Amino acid sequence: MTPAATGDLLPETSPRVGIVVRTKDRPMFLERALADIRRQTLHGWEAVIVNDGGDPAPVDRLVDALPASERARIAVIHRDHGLGRSSAANAGILALTTEYVVLHDDDDLWDPTFLEASVAWLDREPQDAGVVSRTEIVYERIDGDRIVETGREPFWGEMARITYADVLQVNRFVPIAYVYRRALHDEVGLYREDVHAAEDWEFNLRVLRVHPIGYLRDTVRAFWMQRRGQEGVLGNSMFVLADEHDRYDRMIRDEALRSFVAAHGDGLPLYLARYIQDEVERQLSAQRSLGSYATDAARKGWRRLRGR
Repeated sequence: MTPAATGDLLPETSPRVGIVVRTKDRPMFLERALADIRRQTLHGWEAVIVNDGGDPAPVDRLVDALPASERARIAVIHRDHGLGRSSAANAGILALTTEYVVLHDDDDLWDPTFLEASVAWLDREPQDAGVVSRTEIVYERIDGDRIVETGREPFWGEMARITYADVLQVNRFVPIAYVYRRALHDEVGLYREDVHAAEDWEFNLRVLRVHPIGYLRDTVRAFWMQRRGQEGVLGNSMFVLADEHDRYDRMIRDEALRSFVAAHGDGLPLYLARYIQDEVERQLSAQRSLGSYATDAARKGWRRLRGR
């Protein structure tokens, strides 16, 4: 789990971070993502583009158009059939041998200092399995062949640290913000390929059971791009796959509950289920007594908590 002893002696261009770019039939986003990677102040990276069942020609054209020195650091995996987000992530990770890894989905973005700041943290904090950067949600829309920004807001803007307790409730960070030690996959396994949404949350839970994760909160360095109302291939997975996120969230929790009950009995879950139900009803009763404004505010707050 500690960085290589000679890591700080490697030349700047030696690849220390492996970037997995998942894409499918979105050349507009992929072109932007490649430009984003090329702008990084840390030059010691290599990338694997996993084209998960999309048309290979636009991907190859974008890569072939890059300068030779950069093209040499980018591998492309074309898959005949789309096998899903987890399988695509694993295919990219297995093609990498770098010390650190990060998933850069084709529609998200970084500040130019993202990789440099993340690697500096992990070199300095060997106890941390990975590090998350402060993140901003950027709203955008597609206008013909242009991507137009329509607004921004902080994502967990008041968060001070990454804790297992908080992530048990709901995922507190997204893949674009998270650089981690590739050795984690040797320890806790790859992304579950039977989980087709919320796969990052499930992996994060496995990591946080055994290791802390750092948090770079000094400045925003990761941008989670969202396109509300955009359907089809250009949609954002949080919305296009909303039902799938809910399904796998419930599946993961149910598996964990059954595992706990098998080991410890159902006494504590039975107690908590009734206690939580009573507490929710008490809170709703209190909100009703304050009027509809408080109830609407509570609902909006819950939607924000869920990132929906």
